[in-house]
Formats: sequence, C-alpha cells, structure tokens
Amino acid sequence: MNTPRDRAADHALPPLRAADVGPRVPRRGHWLAAALGRAILRLIGWRVVGTLPDVPRAVMIAAPHTSNFDGLVGVSAIQALRLDIRFMAKHSLFRGPAGVLLRALGGMPVNRDSAGGVVEKSKARLQGEEPFWLGITPEGTRAGAREWKTGFYRIAEDLRLPIIVVTFCYRRRQARVLRAIWPSGDLQRDLELIHALLDDVRPRHPERLSAPLKRRRGQP
Repeated sequence: MNTPRDRAADHALPPLRAADVGPRVPRRGHWLAAALGRAILRLIGWRVVGTLPDVPRAVMIAAPHTSNFDGLVGVSAIQALRLDIRFMAKHSLFRGPAGVLLRALGGMPVNRDSAGGVVEKSKARLQGEEPFWLGITPEGTRAGAREWKTGFYRIAEDLRLPIIVVTFCYRRRQARVLRAIWPSGDLQRDLELIHALLDDVRPRHPERLSAPLKRRRGQP
C-alpha cells in the first residue's frame, strides 16, 4: 500500500511547456496565439503540468467538467502549448461570431442527440491524412451527468489510440495531464481506472460532479 508520502509524489507533476512537447505531437497555431494563451494563464493564476505522450493521434478527455471556466483554462493551455486538438462542443454554441472563434480554436460542433453518428464521423476524421488529437468531455454536461458517455472509448479502442486523461484542479489551480491509457477492451475496468485518477481533483463546483465520481467520493 502507498504511504502518504508516496501518494503526494504521485500527484506532483512537472510543469509542461511547449518546448517539452514531442516531435510527433500535432501542432498548430501562431506564436502570437501561444503568447496570448500563456498570458491568460498567468493572469488567472493557472499552470499546465504533466507529460504528453509523443503520438500523432490520440483521444484526450477532460473531467470533471462543472464550469465554463474549464473551457477558458483548457483553450488557453492548448494555445500556449500550440497543440492541434480539435474539441467537441454543443452545436448550439457555434452560432454567430462565437462560432467563428470556436472553429478557429479547434472547435467541432456536435449534436449529442445523434451519438452514434458522432462516433463514426469522429473516427473518419481521425483517420484522415492530417493528424490531430480529439478532445472530449465525456460527462457531456456541466450539471452532474448520471453516467459518462462512452463514445470516446469506442473511438480510441477501434482506432487503437491512447486516451489522455486531463483535469482542471481548482485547489491546485492546475490543468493537469494525468496519464495516457491504452484501452484494454474491458470498458468498465478502464473507466474505473480513469475515475480513480480523478479522486483528489477539486472541480469548481463539486456539487455538479457526475454520478460515477460522486459515488467514488461518497457524495449523495
């Protein structure tokens, strides 16, 4: 069994900078956008920590997701690191000027009412000639999902891609890259492993945690 000191060491992650990103990781963005991303993170007092796998294609999941502020931190981190991450967002957010900005930042509109179609379209895009990472919030809502949507797992399993687990911890004020997990084929086992990685993360609104994470924490 790990001692408290061992557990503390497990949770200490190194700072992550653009220079630390491997050569096979897809990159995009202008230096000016990267500078703006770093400036926003400094302004709000957040850091990016962890280690990214050096792979051209991956599925990145962010959880728990309880606030729109998560998006500000996440997009700023993506820009600061100059990563080519295309993230899914509700199609209703892509109306008007905001939609133009979201697409420029890597946003892809998704209608969650047709989940099967989303999975197949995402797989087709990931198999294209231009490599990128696909970003997904598996809870699908900020208001306490009853269960996680598992399309991200099907995509990673079918295409044999790693699942990179990212979180936003408001106690540490860190965007944390926790671990890259290769699907084993046992969905429930892998979900439990992912959920366990999030045990000590403090979201902005703990009362909005999804039901699987609340169960692990003994919350009603």
